[in-house]
Amino acid sequence: MKPFELDSSMMTMGGVFYPTGHIFLMFPTLDQARNAGKALVDEGFSADSMSLLTPDVIQGKITRTVGNADIPLPSAGTEADTVRVYADLASDGHHGLLVEASKAEDSDRAMEVLKDSGYSQAKKYRQLVIQDME
Repeated sequence: MKPFELDSSMMTMGGVFYPTGHIFLMFPTLDQARNAGKALVDEGFSADSMSLLTPDVIQGKITRTVGNADIPLPSAGTEADTVRVYADLASDGHHGLLVEASKAEDSDRAMEVLKDSGYSQAKKYRQLVIQDME
């Protein structure tokens, strides 16, 4: 898996985490997240299309993108609320796995591989829609 790098392509115009074309999953343990990544690689996904995120990385890089997202008015979208859920899970020790899956068939295949992986949260970031993958 490649190291996680937050860049502007993973954020909304307002600066909130929104990695279009990716699935973001959270797992209660590091081993579950690593095993999920390995299962995807075993099924043909590229290791370079995934990043493992520790709770510290989620809290330090992802959570801070919310910043002042609701000022002066609350956002019409759910991206800030979704990041807050990630922050809560990370504060309980959950790890993240970010998987490139821009095509619907890639998302479907990834979720089929991971259906029994024990993820606590799975979201697909599509253009203008955050899709629950559960």
